[in-house]
Amino acid sequence: MNGTNVLGEFLRARRALVRPQDAGIRGGGLRRVPGLRREEVAMLSGISADYYLRLEQGRDRNPSLQVLEALADVLNLDANATEHLIGLAQARPSQAHRAAPATGRGRGAARRPETVPPDILQLLEAWPNNPAHVENKFTDVLASNALARALSPNHAPGSNIMRAVLLDESERELRRDWDELTEAGVAALRANVGPDVDDPRLVELVGELSVRSERFRYLWGRHDVRPKQSRLLRLRHPKVGDFELHASKLGIVGSDGLILKVFQAAPGSRDAELLAILGSLTASGDADRDPAGPESRRAVEEQEQ
Repeated sequence: MNGTNVLGEFLRARRALVRPQDAGIRGGGLRRVPGLRREEVAMLSGISADYYLRLEQGRDRNPSLQVLEALADVLNLDANATEHLIGLAQARPSQAHRAAPATGRGRGAARRPETVPPDILQLLEAWPNNPAHVENKFTDVLASNALARALSPNHAPGSNIMRAVLLDESERELRRDWDELTEAGVAALRANVGPDVDDPRLVELVGELSVRSERFRYLWGRHDVRPKQSRLLRLRHPKVGDFELHASKLGIVGSDGLILKVFQAAPGSRDAELLAILGSLTASGDADRDPAGPESRRAVEEQEQ
């Protein structure tokens, strides 16, 4: 990941995904690369080929809003991706060097741990029948309740959901909709971080996943951008079998992008019965665990003093 020319990387990736015929271009001879050529993007956007080349190469970083909207139209960007494009063009170098706190497995320099508000921790414990956890914008898990950990051990504080889903074979077996889930997850990661691609935690995570996961390399290279949405999860749990849960994602006000994720089964359904069975199978051995882990709990206590 090269954070010095994020706008150019985005433009190159997105034009490679546009079929010439979809842009109204017929013929054109032999093509050495997929998608549109630079000069074709420039022509369709109403700008000079030289100016577009400067944008891709990072030699011009101040395109007008009109130019950006024209490029978005040619590249078939939706509203989320267009907003992302505009954000990349407006990003300043100082943004890229902000230190971002994070938790989770990491080999980089120590960072100040993020803390989950005490009322959210209490809320997690008050939902014994609904799996729920808190994650940051990098999908590091900061807190979870017992049923979330019963659903997957990768919901425990200190885990990273993205890393687990892509690298842990047991997590892949759990997710019957793994292909769709990974595509949405990587697109959401881009939406979460925006132009701040040099954040140390992101560099660490993307670096590891790029080396270890071919699926991640492909999806990250597409530069898809879609914010996290509530969705239906199709699961195959080793203890209770196949069932479905609706995952709702709620932003935590006053935090730096923390998300409360809650899983629900339709009342009275077979899915609800299986979820209740899962809870009963694991409650006795997990009921007394701290939802945020000892380190996060200490940080919250210090914050309250």
